[in-house]
Amino acid sequence: MPNPYSHVPDSYRALAALERSTRDDEALPHPIQELVRLRASQINGCGFCVDMHSHEAADAGERPERLYSVAAWREAPWFTREERAALALTEAVTRLADNPEGVPDDVWDEAAAVFDERSLALVVTTIATINAWNRISVTTRQIAGSHRGAA
Repeated sequence: MPNPYSHVPDSYRALAALERSTRDDEALPHPIQELVRLRASQINGCGFCVDMHSHEAADAGERPERLYSVAAWREAPWFTREERAALALTEAVTRLADNPEGVPDDVWDEAAAVFDERSLALVVTTIATINAWNRISVTTRQIAGSHRGAA
C-alpha cells in the first residue's frame, strides 16, 4: 500500500498532531527525541522510520558515531545519563509483551530520576507515537528512503 494515509486522512492528521505536540515542546531535547524514535524503529524493524530518523538526527547535527551505536547504546560511551534512561524506557515500552510486569521498576525509576514529570510524559508520548508510526509503516511495507526520494 503505497500511501495508507491517503485512505484515512483524519487518522493521519491526528497522529501527526500527536507527533508535533512532542516535537514542539522544548522540555524534551530534540536529540533525545530522535534517539527514542530511532531505537524504537530499530526494535520494530521499521526501515522507513530508521532511515527517516537517522537522517533527521544527522541533519540536526547528531554525530555519526552516536547514530551508528544506538542499537548498542549500553556498550557505547557516547550517551548521557538522560539519553540512557530514555533509551532504556524506549526498549521497555516498545517490548511490553516481553515482560509480564510491564515496564520494570528500575527502568521507570531511573527515567523518573533524570526527567521531571513533564519531560517524562513527553518521553512516554514520543515512544507511543513512534510505535504507532512503526506499526503502520511495517504493516503497509513502506520503503526506506521513499520519504526523501532515495528509494
